[in-house]
Amino acid sequence: MRIALAQLLSDTDPAVNLKLVEDYTRRAADAGARLVAFPEGTMCRFGVPLAPVAEPLDGAWADEVRRIAQGAGITVLAGMFTPAPDGRVTNTILATGPDVDAHYHKIHMYDAFGFAESEAVAPGREPVVITVDGVGVGITLCYDVRFPALYTELADRGAQLITVHASWGAGPGKLEQWTLLARARALDSQSFVAAVDQGYPGDELATSTKAPTGVGGSVVASPLGEVVAAAGDDPQLLVTDIDIDRVAPTRETLAVLRNRSEFAQIDKAESPR
Repeated sequence: MRIALAQLLSDTDPAVNLKLVEDYTRRAADAGARLVAFPEGTMCRFGVPLAPVAEPLDGAWADEVRRIAQGAGITVLAGMFTPAPDGRVTNTILATGPDVDAHYHKIHMYDAFGFAESEAVAPGREPVVITVDGVGVGITLCYDVRFPALYTELADRGAQLITVHASWGAGPGKLEQWTLLARARALDSQSFVAAVDQGYPGDELATSTKAPTGVGGSVVASPLGEVVAAAGDDPQLLVTDIDIDRVAPTRETLAVLRNRSEFAQIDKAESPR
């Protein structure tokens, strides 16, 4: 399966960002990719009020992404913000393409490193797996990558490839944490992990706000945690082939998922009543 990661720099104007979605999607399709993953906040970068730009999933911005995906004939996963009932927004990935129309709301809020995402963003509740060309694709967002249980749950639900869409916060050691966590979640779930980040916006923006604005370093990891492809910190389209047929043998040989279930049952049976 050929996939593409669109490491871009989102603007604060959703209309400008739609042009980026169209350009990167066309290039991904021309390269033969069947799926192109865009970062968290593709609709609008962090660091500005999000409620004014949020739109429903049947709004104009999402519909334009659908049009782009249908025209290119591939599945597009793009980060956007949708209104939440309590006045906040939800941090959402829209997944759309010839045979897909789904969405995922970010579960784990980035209340860390001096930033409080939950002040403006309401959490989602449900893990999501879609199917692209017969491949189960789990969807996660940024801070989710620090929580292994979500990734094993997605594998349990049939994911063979798991995407991570991020606008990772800059700071000492943060790029190393980002790439390490993506590889660790591939090992946990014994799945391919395709982790796409916003590019690094430069020192001035990155240091002038506590909002996460991206560090680059998009990476694709194998079910054994190997780096299949990696990007630098500048905007680029990363295109790579992944061998989905590696997933089943890896899960059989290094039976982490099966062992976890077996020993969980033993622990439960032997626990004091």
